[in-house]
Amino acid sequence: MEKKNKRTTSIGILTGGGDCPGLNAVIRAAVKSAWNLGWQVYGIQDGFEGLINTKKMSILRPKDITGILHIGGTILGTTNRGNPFALKTKDGKTVNASKILIKNFNSLKLTALIVIGGDGTLSIGQKLFEKGIPLVGVPKTIDNDLSGTVITFGFDTAVSTATDALDKLHSTAKSHQRVMVVEVMGRYSGWIALNSGVSGGADIILIPEIPFKIEKICEKVMERYRQKKNFCIVVVAEGAKPAGGELFTKECREAGRGEPLLGGIGEWVAKEIARCTGKETRSLVLGHLQRGGQPTTFDRLLGTRFGAAAVRLIAAKKFGQMVSLRPPDIESIPITEATGTRKLVPTDSDVIKSARALGVSFGD
Repeated sequence: MEKKNKRTTSIGILTGGGDCPGLNAVIRAAVKSAWNLGWQVYGIQDGFEGLINTKKMSILRPKDITGILHIGGTILGTTNRGNPFALKTKDGKTVNASKILIKNFNSLKLTALIVIGGDGTLSIGQKLFEKGIPLVGVPKTIDNDLSGTVITFGFDTAVSTATDALDKLHSTAKSHQRVMVVEVMGRYSGWIALNSGVSGGADIILIPEIPFKIEKICEKVMERYRQKKNFCIVVVAEGAKPAGGELFTKECREAGRGEPLLGGIGEWVAKEIARCTGKETRSLVLGHLQRGGQPTTFDRLLGTRFGAAAVRLIAAKKFGQMVSLRPPDIESIPITEATGTRKLVPTDSDVIKSARALGVSFGD
């Protein structure tokens, strides 16, 4: 191993926002790529909080990331409450701690920062970049709602988890002749619901991009029973809403979160189906199961490619950029291009057209 004094370049790496499969693949690739260039890497714990409290930082060596490629979650820890521009203190106050973060970054003489996260984390990263922090972004979200990249890592694993759940629900739904309503994540986009719903053979798929009418859903349910298909699988994105209605949110908002917690639409749809059709109906919320588990082969490979590409961006001094999958290559775009507009499911997409051709109802 090279002596420390030969490693004149030091970079930091952090993961922010919700966890997802593939984060460790990115960390591993970035650390190995950086050390092979003779750089030193600081692992920053718990998102941006680790740059405010530098006791949450430590040097990451190749031996520290051995064997983590297939492990879900993140060895660095993460949080969606660590916005340095609006940090919640223990006494409930909101303070701007960005100056402390910037001071610590400069005191550590870091050359650059790798920020791995979704739109919230990357938006914070952009603000820090505008204040002089040289950084690059890596797109991460199971929701796949970041613009500028064809796909984000973590999405494929989340869809696989949801699809596996639907496979299992078919047998119990058929055995009891029930309607099963499954609520999946995705925030304000329907990528997870659409892809898992089609792959898992759902009969009804409800997504935010297509407001639904409960009577249309019930018509589809009754059609199946008339055809002696005495069960029905309904997939509902957490951000789906009835035509003319509002989003379903939980009563309380977690401290430090900028957006309300979505949830409850699946249970409501199930109750309405039971009331309108008289059919026995059950609801299930997959929740954080979609964030856990080993990353799929696709997410391991994509995360590895993203991590190595982030180090290449730093070497080329292309700061304020985010790595992006533009098949067949990994390219880069300004972070602002990725976070400026949420990527929604096109209502005329081939997947939706194919699903409709198979008789899938979208409640419209």
